[in-house]
Amino acid sequence: MAIDYAKYRRQLETMYNDRMTVQRSEKVKKPNGATGAEVWKTIHQDQPCFISQSGLGSNNQTDTTNDISYSAKLFVSPEVEIKQGDKLAVTRGGLTREYTAGEPFIYPTHQEINLDRDVKA
Repeated sequence: MAIDYAKYRRQLETMYNDRMTVQRSEKVKKPNGATGAEVWKTIHQDQPCFISQSGLGSNNQTDTTNDISYSAKLFVSPEVEIKQGDKLAVTRGGLTREYTAGEPFIYPTHQEINLDRDVKA
């Protein structure tokens, strides 16, 4: 009996209640032809997805800073190209958080991407 991947994919995509914007670093050529600084270009915008916490975060608070660091897992359509190192801004319920993408693992129905969040609060 063959697996109906389309059916499973439709079911998974009903859970995509979050939205993301993906940015990728690209080098810009200067007018003299030399490679210049990197700029972040938007690759995808308002893309449906689902984010899930994959581990407990650490809270390294000192007198001057509060470092927030944890991992999350992103679920998204397999056609959405995301590369390791891309910056993602994921919005859930009006709250947007920024992450760095790990290497995608692609399935016939979806892809899973580990995300890292490392900010100073």
